[in-house]
Amino acid sequence: MYEAFYGLKAKPFQLNPDPSYFYSSKGHSRAMSYLEYGVHQGEGFIVVTGEVGAGKTTLVRNLFRKLENLNLVAAQLVSTQLDADDMLQMIAAAFGVDEPGANKATLLKKLETFLLSVHRQGKRALLVVDEAQNLTPRAVEELRMLSNFQSGEKSLLQSFLLGQPEFRYTLQSEGMQQLRQRVMAAYHLGPMDSSETRAYIEHRLKTADWKNDPAFSADAFAAIYEFSGGIPRKINMLCDRLLLMGYLEELHRIDAAAVHEVVDELKREFTLPFSESNAAAVPLSSSSPPYSSATEEIQRLESKVAQMEHSISSVLKIMRGVLTISNTRPS
Repeated sequence: MYEAFYGLKAKPFQLNPDPSYFYSSKGHSRAMSYLEYGVHQGEGFIVVTGEVGAGKTTLVRNLFRKLENLNLVAAQLVSTQLDADDMLQMIAAAFGVDEPGANKATLLKKLETFLLSVHRQGKRALLVVDEAQNLTPRAVEELRMLSNFQSGEKSLLQSFLLGQPEFRYTLQSEGMQQLRQRVMAAYHLGPMDSSETRAYIEHRLKTADWKNDPAFSADAFAAIYEFSGGIPRKINMLCDRLLLMGYLEELHRIDAAAVHEVVDELKREFTLPFSESNAAAVPLSSSSPPYSSATEEIQRLESKVAQMEHSISSVLKIMRGVLTISNTRPS
């Protein structure tokens, strides 16, 4: 919607991971080096952890894009609360060798046969497990056991484990010593600093053919960093809403005031109403009403009405824009 208004070829801050928008910050560059090193070694485990939205999935998709010309057969698995047997079935499905109703022995044999065929073709099998913090210790141990598949001196399966910081506690827990000995490299992907946050925003805008419309003030970048903490997903969420507001308000310059306005809107959207968030915490009785005075109740209602008016105004502007586009199209 706002792309046409600002002359952009695409939405620069979509939440879905897109390797074409990959920005190589210091941390992301180091993590990518670890992954590439692991791929060329062809054995063991590579572990990358990071906060929610730090860019781990985008990192891997960028890696896959760079490895398109290599002889790799790669499969990606996004884990939920998987135990050992479920993990084995999901891996078999990811490589396309699953068999409904098959027992564990059958699945192991089918996987080994598949991995041997990949090896005979001069290729290597790579398994990427995302959200690894959801794995049970037994599921992680199953991954380690699969790494025992070998042909001569060559390992038939290599695994990358991506997860949130708590996955490191799983790796350090009792019984994980054998797996830790097979981890070739481990890296924690932290947030970007303020200068990298600005460079990240400008990089994504330029990738979408941004020509400094809208312009971002220095204090706008500072406010974005203050809200996001340098986490890419939070930056994307905020900047996407900023561009939408800029379109609705016909802004060609984004400053800190605009950022704060959108941040306030986001906070209100994720705030529970009184009845849901505080009803259990505030005792209700005839002598202690939920609001201390009638004045506070009036102020609350006035604020709610103002929010509704703002939302209605935004919807009307969107509808007018859609109608304008529709009317200008040739019949």
